[in-house]
Formats: sequence, C-alpha cells, structure tokens
Amino acid sequence: MRLLSAFAIGLIFGLGIAVSGMINPAKVLNFFDLAGTWDPSLAFVMGGALAVAIPGYRLVLRQPAPALDTRFQLPDTRIIDGRLVLGSATFGVGWGIAGFCPGGALPALGTGSLDVFVFILSLILGLLIARHMQRRGLSRKPA
Repeated sequence: MRLLSAFAIGLIFGLGIAVSGMINPAKVLNFFDLAGTWDPSLAFVMGGALAVAIPGYRLVLRQPAPALDTRFQLPDTRIIDGRLVLGSATFGVGWGIAGFCPGGALPALGTGSLDVFVFILSLILGLLIARHMQRRGLSRKPA
C-alpha cells in the first residue's frame, strides 16, 4: 500500500510539474531574470503548492500518526547551522544555473533531453560525494 501511495503521489506531482511547464528550464530561468524576460509563473506554481500544503500539513499533523506509518518523520532540530546554509545555497545556485531542481528534473526525464540526464547524473554524483564527506566527518567541521 505504501508503494502504491508513493507512486500515486509522485504521479500527481510529476503531472503538476509538467502541466505547469516547470520541466522547461528556460521557463524556470526566466523567473530569475528580473531585468530581462521575467516570467512570474513559477511564483504562481509555488503559491498554489503552498495554498494546498499549509492547510494539508495542519490537518494531517493533528492526527496521532500517519496513515501508512507508525510515526511522522519530522526533523529533530530547528537549528540553522553551516551545513544547512551551505546545502541550501548549493541547491539554489544549481537551480539558478541549470533551471532544474530535483523535483522538476525527474518528470523532465521523460523529455529525453540530454541536459536533464546530465543534471540527474550530476545530482547523484553530488549526493554520493556529500555522503562520503559525511561518513568521513568532513561535513561536520564548522563552516
């Protein structure tokens, strides 16, 4: 049941990304081009997502446990440290350079574009490097 639920959620998310045009990196990059060909559609997509997610989280988190697990998987801390800031900045820079975020790139794989495959391979390589650094303790040094 969990696998079927994850598939359905991923399918709905991917369809939303595709229908909104966010699998097109040029559309995303135009959102960041305030002085040129600015396209506000990404703001509307994010606003629509927040309009659904905020009340959804409030409703779901009132329950004693999730429907398909024994407990909610929430962060253990609210501390903003160097690792969080560096990771967020890296994510933002990558998104601004490539026009893809992981959520938009996975549905974009269906376009067959080489750029998407290069992005996904780079993402996987970055994750492997970060995991290796974390295991060796390199990412725990103060920023």
